[in-house]
Amino acid sequence: MNAHPMHPFLARAASAAADVAASVPAGLPLDAPTPCTEFDTRALINHWVLYSSHGLEHRARRVELPEELSSRDFAAEADWRSAYAAQLERAVAAWADPAVWEGDVDLGGAPVPAVGIARMLILELLLHGWDVARTVGGRIEVDEELALLAGEIVAEYTELYRQYEGFAESVALPQDASAWDRALAASGRDPHWKA
Repeated sequence: MNAHPMHPFLARAASAAADVAASVPAGLPLDAPTPCTEFDTRALINHWVLYSSHGLEHRARRVELPEELSSRDFAAEADWRSAYAAQLERAVAAWADPAVWEGDVDLGGAPVPAVGIARMLILELLLHGWDVARTVGGRIEVDEELALLAGEIVAEYTELYRQYEGFAESVALPQDASAWDRALAASGRDPHWKA
């Protein structure tokens, strides 16, 4: 069984996100501000864990997220970092079957091609991974190929994300900015944001 060509990118994004989670210190103030102005640290971690790991697996399996997951306070759980990494492994494994990448996935009543959903979830892993990393003064490791893909996906979905206030207006950068910084800026994030 040959994996879909996007699957390795998904696996790399998930690995980068798991590394960020592992770097979040215990005792982090959960009311601290984040680069996502609508989220404090608790809300950001809960959103990221829910959609980029549980949502990732549920989309592959074409099942709805149960209410107990949607309302769960992951950030309050002492083992959320390791639980997130384990859930990411399950989610990436669920996408290993090439058949999962075929057809549509229901997204709030609208059918969206599975490949498009996976691409959006790669963005969810990386962009919110960066948000969490910056909140704790760290960084997310994104290789050049993954950064270029992220930039491509941001460009593809900018209009949709802005419509739902998921992206702010793009941030101006110097000409020599890296591919990753350009992807961040195009999504409305300031690559130089500090807590």
